[in-house]
Amino acid sequence: MDRKETGRGSLSAYARVPLIIGWREPVGLRDTYGGVDGVVALQAQHLKPETASDTIVVFMHPMGIMHYLPLPGALATAGVHVLSAVSRYPNNDSALIMEKVAIDLGRWINHCRTKLGYSKVVLGGWSGGGSLALFYQAEAEDPRVTATPAGDPPSLVDAKLPPADGVMLLAAHVSRAHTLTEWMDPSVNDEADPTRRDPAWNLYDPACAQPPYSADFLAEFRARQLARNRRITAWAQDTLKTLVAREGPHAERAFVVHGTMADPRWLDPAVDANDRTPGRCYLGDPRLINDSPGGLGRFTTLRSWLSQWSHDLSHADGIACGPRITVPVLVIGNSADDACTPSHTQRLYDCVAQVDRELHVVQGATHYYAFQPDKLAEATGVVTGWLEARGFPTSHPGEGRDP
Repeated sequence: MDRKETGRGSLSAYARVPLIIGWREPVGLRDTYGGVDGVVALQAQHLKPETASDTIVVFMHPMGIMHYLPLPGALATAGVHVLSAVSRYPNNDSALIMEKVAIDLGRWINHCRTKLGYSKVVLGGWSGGGSLALFYQAEAEDPRVTATPAGDPPSLVDAKLPPADGVMLLAAHVSRAHTLTEWMDPSVNDEADPTRRDPAWNLYDPACAQPPYSADFLAEFRARQLARNRRITAWAQDTLKTLVAREGPHAERAFVVHGTMADPRWLDPAVDANDRTPGRCYLGDPRLINDSPGGLGRFTTLRSWLSQWSHDLSHADGIACGPRITVPVLVIGNSADDACTPSHTQRLYDCVAQVDRELHVVQGATHYYAFQPDKLAEATGVVTGWLEARGFPTSHPGEGRDP
């Protein structure tokens, strides 16, 4: 049992209960290493306060494990029932298929309702989980995706995903594909030889324009980033078509994408301005991360590129999916966030204009609220207040429910 001070003068206790669910799927292309062929097994942690509730907040990131991030635990301390769920791609997105992640999230929502006994489920879309939440909810309410961008299963129309009752977009970006595009290094001239770069468009080369960047430079830089994403997409499509024709329907290839952490925002604080520290990104020094193994989208496959990284083909585009949902939405931005910057927060808010929506910015907060207890407390208060106001009470009198 985890016990923490709530900040309201009383103690709140919650249990951290590990959960596992699994099922069998038709055996096709293996996109993860290990495990029994055809069996999908997922893990989660159920953060269960002592006071019962009919509502649970489900956090899930396409590949991240969120069990020990500050916000889920802070919400549980405040009496909110939380499920920190994990997809079939824990901490490894090299072969991730967004349509399969949606299937996984649907399984967890169904588990919350049928096994854990919650009648109301609210999606906690943190960071990359924000666009996942919009993609999922759009396909649950108005299913349209019949195959992945590569033409493979699953069909989300056939999946009959159970819709959630509310969506929270918390320190979130608009999509993995759009974010990677905004971070790509447009100076890369040859995908097979990352040393061949145009210094005029290499942010980290002294020959490149220096901050503050002009509007013309930024417009051309963004156009070149988009063009690079589209070149890789066209190559992936052509290569996959050739491989499948030669080797059969499950043919695949892995590849490396160099230079994926070169966003002018990180060097010029006037670009998409907020309170972030110039010269840094959420992974550290962007000059080093640009080509390091830990950079965004570094290792991928043909099918995964098309599903999660292609600007034009990925179905998991939060901005395109947002207008299709009907449930209430909370959007929280952090004013010192160096990953999900104000333009992403605003675009998310704007794309759900048709629903009951609320926007809140936590001033001075970084992406994770790391070592910022006051900012974490503010975000927690905004979430709990929104849940209560929208008919998702965090607790009701009675016995705690069984795990």
